[in-house]
Amino acid sequence: MVRVPPYLPFLDGPASLNVRAKPIELSAWLTPDTEAAVPGVMDSKERHLEDYDLRREVFRLLPSAWEAANEAGLLVLDHVMPDHGFAPDNYPRGSWLFPASLSVSDDLCVMVPEDGSYRLSAASLCAASYWSLERNIGLPLGGLHQPLPGQGAGLEQRIVRVFDGLQPDVILERFNWTVQFEDQRHMPSSGPMLKRLSSCTPDVAAEHLYLRVERQTLRKLPQTNAVLFTIRVALDPLGVVLSDADHRMAFVSAWSETAEDIRTYKQWSYFDPAVEWLLRTI
Repeated sequence: MVRVPPYLPFLDGPASLNVRAKPIELSAWLTPDTEAAVPGVMDSKERHLEDYDLRREVFRLLPSAWEAANEAGLLVLDHVMPDHGFAPDNYPRGSWLFPASLSVSDDLCVMVPEDGSYRLSAASLCAASYWSLERNIGLPLGGLHQPLPGQGAGLEQRIVRVFDGLQPDVILERFNWTVQFEDQRHMPSSGPMLKRLSSCTPDVAAEHLYLRVERQTLRKLPQTNAVLFTIRVALDPLGVVLSDADHRMAFVSAWSETAEDIRTYKQWSYFDPAVEWLLRTI
């Protein structure tokens, strides 16, 4: 049975890099987990986390983040598995973040307040979107991404103000979306994917296009004042998504009307021939 795609953020218009976060109810925070039921998702996550050689690529915890990581992990476990009964000493460095990361499909990133900003100090990141945890662990907000188009100066301080003003009983949710070739979830770099895409003709590539959605949440940790940033990656075949006429019309508008600098940032020109082929044939 083909599932109904859980998230269709292009229905809200062109892709944007603005925060656009809105409050959600606690009950909607991490459950239901739309991706945990997808065959292979949790198996792949477990392989990455349990394999010693792979773990360094997807799980990091700085000594300064010990308390915040444990608070974040316990918060997640208490939410999704109230009767979990885990003992943290059974996991790497005794961290609650590790068993918590195995209990949800979401990636978990702990941002610790430091020197007027927030630093990525602990993370379980098994579905990276063109981003490397190994290269970015320990960096403050301002160093985690290349400059974002349309955001101008002061982006870091705007995010800091959001983080500072976030209350523990408020959970914020936002979405990012793009199109990718094939269904790989963990992609620290887009290079290998784009190389495979470029070797295909548009008709062949169109058969392997996916809508990739990041569903992100922000939650303040009341004891440490750190912020837990969660990322759930949902992948659905683009052909299935666009089989609905209303969805197809909305996607065409969003794809074509997204600002050129954002299209460049998302590398959409590589996908244009395959997307155009798909839209002509469905």
